[in-house]
Amino acid sequence: MEIRGYTEADRPELTALASHVGEGSPTATLWGHPESEKAVYLDPYMDLEPESLFLAVDDGRLVGYLTGCVDSTSFPTEEARLESAIRHYRLISRRKPATFFARALADTLVARVRRLPLAAELTDPRWPSHLHINLTPSARGTGAADTLMHHFLDHLAANNSPGCYLQTLVENSRAVRFFERHGFTAHGAPAAVPGLRYKASKVHQLTMIRATSSLQIED
Repeated sequence: MEIRGYTEADRPELTALASHVGEGSPTATLWGHPESEKAVYLDPYMDLEPESLFLAVDDGRLVGYLTGCVDSTSFPTEEARLESAIRHYRLISRRKPATFFARALADTLVARVRRLPLAAELTDPRWPSHLHINLTPSARGTGAADTLMHHFLDHLAANNSPGCYLQTLVENSRAVRFFERHGFTAHGAPAAVPGLRYKASKVHQLTMIRATSSLQIED
């Protein structure tokens, strides 16, 4: 298994891979339109911060990747990326995305009435960096995820980032255990993720944090 940085020549294979990673997980698909999902969660990282993107390669074939950002304040927000994708791909006129976003709106209204926390990005100078990691099912348990994480954390240290956050789902217990093993701890209460369902049930975002150094930050 080789872990290396992203190059522009990797774009076609990485774009194709992104449609297959995460199979079996709660976030394997979101609103049912892979092209626009990649426009939100992959393309901006290739375009704007390729130096923070690392690839897992097995026998010459991409099997996973980690996208990240050293300074999240310099990166377009998830909300802005999503709004752009909705307009560009006219998602409201597509059946699956339209159903998802209608359900998301209903979930948001209910949560606000009940004063429940809603999923949102973390804005805190103590943890300015963030990451997303994805592997194909065949690459899980091979050590690829561990090595991707080590490369990214070394990258953050080299760029003097004080800390990093990530967001996963409470219902994805395998991912939570993986991040805990790498020193991430829960930050704040779980928050509802509007629109998303896993096994016909609502899911909840878990924000996790980690100092770049080995010292643990206390809330």
